[in-house]
Amino acid sequence: MLHSLDIRDILIIERLELDFGPGLNVLTGETGAGKSILLDCLGFVLGWRGRAELVRQGADQGEVTAVFELPSDHPAREVLAEAGIPVSDELILRRVNARDGRKTAWINDRRASGDVLRQVSASLVELHGQSDDGGLLNERGHRALLDAFAGHSDLLEATRAAWKARAAAARKLEAARSSLAAVKEEEEFLRYAVKEFDTLDPKPGEEAELDSQRRLMQGAAKIREDVSRAFAALGPEGAEGMMRDADRWLQGAADRAEGRLDAPLEALERAFLELGDAAQGVETALDALDFDPHALEACEERLFAIRGLARKHGVLADELADFAEGLREKLAALDAGEEGIGALEADLAKAGATYDKAAAALSKARAEAAGQLDAAMAGELAPLKMDRAVFETRISAGEPGAEGTDTVRFTVATNPGAPAGPLNKIASGGELSRFLLALKVVLARGADTLTLIFDEIDRGVGGATADAVGRRLAKLAEGAQVLVVTHSPQVAARGATHFCVAKSVNNDMTTSEVRALATAERTDEIARMIAGAEVTEAAKAAALDLLKG
Repeated sequence: MLHSLDIRDILIIERLELDFGPGLNVLTGETGAGKSILLDCLGFVLGWRGRAELVRQGADQGEVTAVFELPSDHPAREVLAEAGIPVSDELILRRVNARDGRKTAWINDRRASGDVLRQVSASLVELHGQSDDGGLLNERGHRALLDAFAGHSDLLEATRAAWKARAAAARKLEAARSSLAAVKEEEEFLRYAVKEFDTLDPKPGEEAELDSQRRLMQGAAKIREDVSRAFAALGPEGAEGMMRDADRWLQGAADRAEGRLDAPLEALERAFLELGDAAQGVETALDALDFDPHALEACEERLFAIRGLARKHGVLADELADFAEGLREKLAALDAGEEGIGALEADLAKAGATYDKAAAALSKARAEAAGQLDAAMAGELAPLKMDRAVFETRISAGEPGAEGTDTVRFTVATNPGAPAGPLNKIASGGELSRFLLALKVVLARGADTLTLIFDEIDRGVGGATADAVGRRLAKLAEGAQVLVVTHSPQVAARGATHFCVAKSVNNDMTTSEVRALATAERTDEIARMIAGAEVTEAAKAAALDLLKG
C-alpha cells in the first residue's frame, strides 16, 4: 500500500507531502490544476517513462520520495532480496532528477538501477486509464489475464515443463541427426583409417622402444667384431691359456722355491676368477649383439610405419592409440546411428504426447474459465448501465508454445446484433472506461498487493452511470488500495480519502498544491464539481446526498 508521497521542486510543485489511506483515495480539482502532475511525480519515483524535463524552474534538482507498506507475503520482497537490498515492512523509494537531466534512484537508501526500480514498482502500482496503460487492451496479454483469473497455475506450469521437455528432446534429436550426417560424410575415411589402425595396432611408448632397438642393432654390427676378438683374447688361445701355462710352470718350481712362489700363485688364482667373470660378461654381450639381420629391417619398417601414421593424422606417436579409439567410437556411432535416431524419435514422440495432453488440459480449463469470466463480466456490466453489452472471451487455436496452443482475445459488442470486436475499436470513450473498470474488478483476484490507479476512467459518463462507476471502484477498493483521478462528483463521493488539487500564481510563479479535505470541505468540493464555478445551495444539498449515499 502507498503510505505517503513527498515531492520537492518537480514541475509546478514546490513542496508537497501527502499521506494516503487504505481503500478508495480520490483526487479532484479543476482542469489544469495539476492532477496529472501528481501522477507524473508518482510515475517518476517508480521509474516509469515520462516527461524529460521535471525540475521546477529555478531549482537545482527535483526529488520524489514514496513510502510503501509491505505485507510479509508481498512479491516486492523477493525482487528486493534478489537485488541485495534490505527488506523490511516499510519500503522507501527516492529518486532525484538533476537540472542536467541525470536521474538517480535509491531503494531503502541503497542506490538502485532503473531496471531494479521498475521491477519493484511493477509489483507495487498498476495504472489504468482510457489508454489502458495496465495492458487490458493489449491482446497479447489477454491469455495471461485469463490464466490469472482462472487460477490454474498448476496446469500452466505443467504445460511449460512439458514444452521444455519436448523442446529438449527435439534439440537432442536434431543434434544426433546432424552428428550422424556429419559422420556419414566421412564414413569411407573412417572405415579405411580404422582398418589401418587395427592392422598396425600401435601402442603408447612403442615408438621410443623401437627407436632404441634400432639404434642398438645399427651399432651392434660395428662393435661385434672387436668384442669377438676380445673374447678370443681372453679364451684358451689367449690370456687364459698363457695364464694356465704360467700356473703350471710356477707349480713345478714352487717346491724348490722355499715358499717364495706361494703369494704369486694365490694372486694368479684370483686372476683366474676375475678373468672368468670378464670372459663370461663379454660372451653375454656377444650373444646380445648376435641378431638376425632381418630383425633390423623389421624394426625399421614398423618404426617408420608408426611415425608415418602419426604424421598423416597430425598427432604424436604416443597418441595414436587414443586417436584410433576415437575413430572407432565414431564408426560405432555411425553403425548404431539409425538405431539411436529411432530411440530419440521415440523420446520426442513421447514428450510431444505429454505436451499435447498438458496443453489440452490447459485449453479445457481456459474454456471453462472463459465462460466464468464472461458471466462475471455480464454481472459487472449491468450495474454500469451496460446490461445490453456483451463481453466474450474468444479462444482459438494458435501456435504451440510454452503456455499452450490457445490464442485468447477479449471482444465486446455494445448492442444486441452488433458485430463483436476488440475493446478499443468497438467501445466509445465512456463505454471503454466502463468495460475496463468492469474487467479490472473481475480480474482483481490477488490485487490486494497492488495500489491501483485509475486516471479519469470515468470520463464521458455521468448521472446514474457515474454513480455505478463510483460503486464499482468502491467495491474494488475493499480488497486493494485504489487511487482515482476523477471529474465525477458521484465517484468522488465514494472516496474514503479525498484530495483536492488547486493551482495558484504568486509573484508570477505558478504552483500546484494538494491537500486532504475534511468532511465539510468535501461537501464544498463536490458541490463545485456539480455546479461549476458558482456553488449553489442546491449543489451543496446534492453533494450531501451523494456523500450520504
